[in-house]
Formats: sequence, C-alpha cells, structure tokens
Amino acid sequence: MAEYPSITKHPLLDEWIAIDPEGRVTVRTGKVDIGQRISNAVALIVAEELDVDFEKIDVARAETGVAPNEGVTAGSNSMQESGEAVRVAAATARAHLLKQAAEALDVDIASLDVSDGLIQSRETNHTITYAELTGGKAFDIPVDQDIAVKAPEDYKNTGARPTPKGLAALVTGTAKFVHDLALPNMLHARLVRPPHYQARLENLDDAAVKRLDETGTELIRDGSFLAVVNEDEYGAIKSIERVKNAATWDMGSGINCQELSEALRSNDRQSLPVYDGTPREEPVPPLAGPPDNAVVTLNAEFNRPYHMHGSIGPSASMALFEDGKLTVWSHSQGIYPLRGALAEVLKMAVEDIRVIHTPGAGCYGHNGADDVSLDAALVARAIPGRPILLKWTREDEHAWEPYSSCMAMNLQASLDGDGNVLAWSHETYSDTHNMRPVPGREGSAGAKLLAARFLAEPLTPPTPVPSLMNHMGIHRNLDPLYTFADKRLVKNLVSGLPLRTSALRTLGAYANVFAIESFMDELAEAGGIDPIDFRLRNLDDDRAKAVIRAVDDRMGRDPLPDGVGRGFGFGQYKNAKTYAAVGIELEVDDAAEVRLRRVVIAADAGQVVDPEGLTAQLEGGMLQAASWTLYEGVNFDKDGITSRDWETYPILRFDNIPDVETILMERPGEKFLGAGEATSGPTAGAIANAIYNATGLRPRNLPFTPDAIRAVALA
Repeated sequence: MAEYPSITKHPLLDEWIAIDPEGRVTVRTGKVDIGQRISNAVALIVAEELDVDFEKIDVARAETGVAPNEGVTAGSNSMQESGEAVRVAAATARAHLLKQAAEALDVDIASLDVSDGLIQSRETNHTITYAELTGGKAFDIPVDQDIAVKAPEDYKNTGARPTPKGLAALVTGTAKFVHDLALPNMLHARLVRPPHYQARLENLDDAAVKRLDETGTELIRDGSFLAVVNEDEYGAIKSIERVKNAATWDMGSGINCQELSEALRSNDRQSLPVYDGTPREEPVPPLAGPPDNAVVTLNAEFNRPYHMHGSIGPSASMALFEDGKLTVWSHSQGIYPLRGALAEVLKMAVEDIRVIHTPGAGCYGHNGADDVSLDAALVARAIPGRPILLKWTREDEHAWEPYSSCMAMNLQASLDGDGNVLAWSHETYSDTHNMRPVPGREGSAGAKLLAARFLAEPLTPPTPVPSLMNHMGIHRNLDPLYTFADKRLVKNLVSGLPLRTSALRTLGAYANVFAIESFMDELAEAGGIDPIDFRLRNLDDDRAKAVIRAVDDRMGRDPLPDGVGRGFGFGQYKNAKTYAAVGIELEVDDAAEVRLRRVVIAADAGQVVDPEGLTAQLEGGMLQAASWTLYEGVNFDKDGITSRDWETYPILRFDNIPDVETILMERPGEKFLGAGEATSGPTAGAIANAIYNATGLRPRNLPFTPDAIRAVALA
C-alpha cells in the first residue's frame, strides 16, 4: 500500500478538496507560498487529475484549524509532501465523481469522459457537471492512498505554462502583503531594541515616558521587551529614538569576538561520525595517514561566514487579542508550529490561537517572521481589542534575525597512480541550523522566539543537540554522492559561538557542497584528469551523469581570454532530491572583482509540473548562492551587529547578473524531486573553480571579495 504522510495525518478528502456550486475547485495545502510557486504547481496537479481548467482552481491561503498541518515549508519538501498528497486527493475526488455520474446518468463508468468538469457519456451523450453532483457539499470520504493517478501519456496540464497564480497582482502592484493590512481601529507598533543579545534594561527615565503619553504614544514594557504604539505609524517611528535616549542598558559581557575560523575548530564540540548521510552516536574514527599505494594526498580547509536571509522587505505581523483569543497574521513558513510556540510563551491554549498565513517578503529559511509574530502578539495582549500591526525596521531585520551559522570544512583525500580516490575525509564544524520554533523538537519551541528571552519572566534558549536525522543541518550533503570506497565523514556541533543561528536555504549543504566541489577540482588537477571526467568516473548514478554532461556540452571547452575562467559544480540535494549541475563563466579584473558572464544549469527534478516555476527556483537559487559566494558575510563587534543595512551587508545587484540558460531533464512519470535548494552548493563550487581557472588562485574563504582574492595572491 502506498503511504503519503500528509494524507495519513489528514485522511479525509474534504480536508484537501472542495467544489463550490459554480464548479470552482478549492485546494487546501499546509505548505505556504513564499515565492516558490507551490500554489501554481498544486493548481496544475489538481487541474490534471480532475480535468478542470487551471483558471477554475483556487489554492486557499493556509490557516490553522482549516488547512492540513504539514509542518514547516522547508527542505525542498513541498512537492514531495503536499504535491503528492494533493495528487492522490484529486484523483480520489475524480474517481468518486465519476462513480456518482455513472449512477446519475445510468451508464457504464467506462463510457465517461471529463472536460473542464463536464462529464459526458459516449453511450448516450448525456452530461452532468461536477458542480451538479457535489457542488457545495462535502465528499465525506477518505482519500484513497492506492488510487491510480493519471499516466504521463494522458497529461494535458502537467508541464503547461499558464499565467501563474497571483502574478498579475505582483506585476501591477496590487498584491497585498502583511505589511499592507489595515483593520478598523488599528494601531501601529515598533520595537525599541537593546544594543545586543546580552544587554538588559537597567533603567527607563520616567519623565521621558510621560512625555510619550503627551504625543499619543503608549509604551509597552515587559522586562527588557519594549515597544511603542501609536495610531499614526510615523508617530510610532518617531518615538523609537525618544525611548532609546531614555533607556539605560546593562551591557553584560557583550558579544564574543573570537576569530571565527579558530573558534569553529577549537571550541568545545560534540562530534559524530556520519554514515550514508546519517550520524551515529559512537566514537569518531581517527584520521588515518595516506594509504600505502597513495601517490598524492591533499588537504584543504574551507570557511564560511555567518549569512543573513537578507529579506528585501523587513518582517511584519498583525495580531488581535480579543475575548481571551488571539489571531495572528504572519508570513511564517510554519503556521502550526508557530501557533504552538506562541501558546507556550503566552501561556494560552493552542485552540485559542489562530494563525493566518499572509504573504510577506520572500525568504527561504527561518528569518524574523516568527519572531515578529510574537512581538505583535505581546503588544496585542497588552492592548486587547485593537489590531496591532508591528513592522520590523531594516536595522531590526539585519541585526536580530537568526543567521545561518558560520562553518568550517576540513578535507583530505588520497589518489593512486591512476587517479583513483583511495580515501576521503571530510569534517564540518558549525553551530546549529535547527532552531525553528517547532514543538516536539529539542528544547522549548517558545524559547526559540527572540522576544521570549527578554521578558520579565524570560525563557532560556535551549542548548542545541546534534541532529541524528538523515542529511540534516550541519551534515546535509556532507556525504558526497561520489562512489569513494573509503569515506570518513564527521559532523561537529560547536558550542560557544557568538551569534544566534537557525535555518537558511540549504542549511549546511551550501558550504559542504562548495568544499566538496572545490576539492574535486583540486584532486582532478593533482591526478592529471579533466575535472568533468574525474566526476563522471566517480559516479554510478546515470541521472547524475546526465546533468553533468548536459552542462558540459552546452558550456563547451573552447579557450577563453586571459582573466576569464570556466568552472563547474554538481550536487544532488540531500542525495535524494533534485540533481543539479552548474557551469559558470566569469571574469576577474585587475581590481580582483569578479564579474559573472554566463551560467548554464541542468537539473533533473523528476516529473516537471510547472517548468517556468522550476526554472525560477533553480535560477533564483543560483543567484542567491552567487550573492553569498561573492559578497555576503555578517560583521559584528563586542557591542553588537555592525551589518545593519545594504551598505554594510552588500548583496548581488543587477550590474552583476549573468546570462543564464537552464536545461530541464524530461522524466515523465518519475516522482517529484524538491528543487528549491538544488543549485546553491554547485554554484559556489563552480564560482571557486572558475576563479582558479581564470587566475590560478584557489580561494577557500567565503565570500570571494577582492580583498579575499588578493589575500590568496599574497599568501
């Protein structure tokens, strides 16, 4: 029997599909759309299985108590979890409706055809519609997890390119985000932040607080949590500086400024060996010397700084506390986990909290969306009966979101005289990537929300423990897909690092694949083997080889001008999702600035439902990874974060966008493979290898700024 975890948790068809009296189909999914176009793909799947026009499919906004609980939208899991669930739900609905139609028309079910929700018998020409059969009524049946879904040769909608859901509103500027919400009697709130994590409020000048009242601003204080509230948004903004000037802070010990590369490798840590992508709680095997028949042994160290999500729009949330119940509008990626975390902090029953997903700035990972929801809820609880719209500032977002951890990777490998890999060792050192406020995981979910640590009755953030899940967190893609016979893989969860961390797109995979793919080129050169051929000879997966060859064929191997280089990277995200190969051509000028010229991507994501959406995900992942690789890194000192705007935290801009070509491998009937994070690691490896090809310099410390490249030249 087939088993779909989302259907097992939500077995009733009515939890997934509804048809109204006009024949419009509403689809419910627990995965939220954060720009990855899951709503478009889901609508195409339902249009396919039900034979209903795509324009008649509505994907409902996720809301607790209404949408299925599918946890967090993360890990490139949406298509494999919700897409598959919706497909069997829609197929169940179709089979049920055809059975009803056969009875209503008194014909053999095999004689029925469906076109845009109209069922017609080839025997009698009589017709009946989905709406006539069940419009507005419940199905009242379970989803059949063993239902036969459409065969690829019968597809009409899969792979189509309709105008995406919501695109017109985005293009015309009429789309509504959580920041745009406006309810009657609404108040605007802003936060007054301490200087850094360790600071706590020592004193607040009473006279200054009294003067706030005279301007119509109310101050909300709970321990060191401070917020200003005003009917006028600008009035709230102006009040921030007044409260800052009235506050005295105990600075505590400040931020630890130990050099990150050293701290990662020398701080206390929990070390676990990794086998087939899964850590084991057993001693780590020692690093052995080179095998007797090794002719080349290479060692390399790679480093990654802290990265922020860098959402173009800061986080925001609206909350209303009324009659003992709380409603929160949030762009969280996990509305059910957020509800549980809020209930814990606010000491409320879960059923008394409703979270409604409302679009915000795009973000892949755990940014400030959950934190700002608690902020808004705390203010709403203090001022019941009035909606509170609370927006973070740019400084709030840059300085207080949970970052992706800095990382260090130590690699060693040996080759024999024929260029075969005899032994491979890869150790990764990192803080946690798993501090989403999800109930049931290690420690308190509520304590992972930022404001909880500043309350008068604070919750202490839990101490991270090593994840033992397959390809999770630090060890995601630590195990290369390559067929090395002797692999020593170690994850090191490092303690005592300075900044708050959690999930950012790919978790540890970006840095691990960057290190692996850089090192593969180094080994290929040491063995006198072409880097593409070296990868192919160490793979036994034909789908992996196909994407590599596709990029190699399209990129070509013609000679390039001086200062221009070509590089390549490959990976299969989590060794289980989309296969992606990335080829990059770039130029390094006399100022050591990197200019991206051309990119070719080839990807195998299984059955392609929404080709334009898939292409956008692959290309967007490449561009974000190029930004991480060339520009991004969080800076700080003992007094706090200094990367507080786009000047101090630069990102990729339009003046360095390359020409991009994306090749999608056709795999009709294959399972959906999550694609949102597939190109990130290969992009970093390709850029590093292209810089070496252009300059002869091997950069290993991200980001590859001009200073970093010059440092390699001077080393």
